[in-house]
Amino acid sequence: MTFDNLITEKKDGIFTITINRPDKLNALNKNTIYEIGKAIKEAENDADTRVVILTGAGSKAFVAGADISEFSSFSEAEGAGLAKHGHDVFKSIENSSKPVIAAINGFALGGGCELAMSCHIRVASETAKFGQPEVKLGLIPGYGGTQRLPILIGRSKALELLMTADMIGAAEALALGLVNYVTTPDEMMIKCREIAGKIAQQAPLAISGIIRCVNKLYDKEDVNFETEIEEFGKCFVTQDFTEGTTAFLEKRKANFKGV
Repeated sequence: MTFDNLITEKKDGIFTITINRPDKLNALNKNTIYEIGKAIKEAENDADTRVVILTGAGSKAFVAGADISEFSSFSEAEGAGLAKHGHDVFKSIENSSKPVIAAINGFALGGGCELAMSCHIRVASETAKFGQPEVKLGLIPGYGGTQRLPILIGRSKALELLMTADMIGAAEALALGLVNYVTTPDEMMIKCREIAGKIAQQAPLAISGIIRCVNKLYDKEDVNFETEIEEFGKCFVTQDFTEGTTAFLEKRKANFKGV
């Protein structure tokens, strides 16, 4: 299968997906999210694939967020639809019977952080930066960030990061439990392949059973995700959203009014 915004490679049972928009810091537009979903499905249906590695092209970004220009004029319904589309794809990663390892080679912000969190294991380069800066746009995270971040790092710290839009480095992400390992940039893919190689040697049906059992702990997320989708859509009809996205595109600080 060929893609516009992805590069895929399969070797020794490891299916590598590289988001290939380095000039846009691998930002997620609608087509890229769609293609990620198609690539995950391809790996899921391939009997020879045991593990998936997901990464970004270049050295600057895993995924630096969503493509703001694509949705700055969306209505409430269109905003909710955007979130639903992302949720469906990210949930397919989380529920994949093939383990998905995120190789986080730089900025993982907004949708990029949410994409990484939907993966089963995360390995970060020491240059990686994490954050959910959606409030700067008058938005909330729309691809699962309000749910997965508290699960991974705890309620209090998650609320702080979600409400301040602060970024954290790889070392702090490791200390918080957001990532499994931190490596040098050169060693990141080596570490991912090492983990993938260990998993690939195990019984595939047992691995998929483990994923289903662990995910069963979080079945209540389905209801909570619907709340996130609804609240994300509501943001699109606020003046703060218009101000936030306009300020971002004009490269200035937003002046929010709470309306």
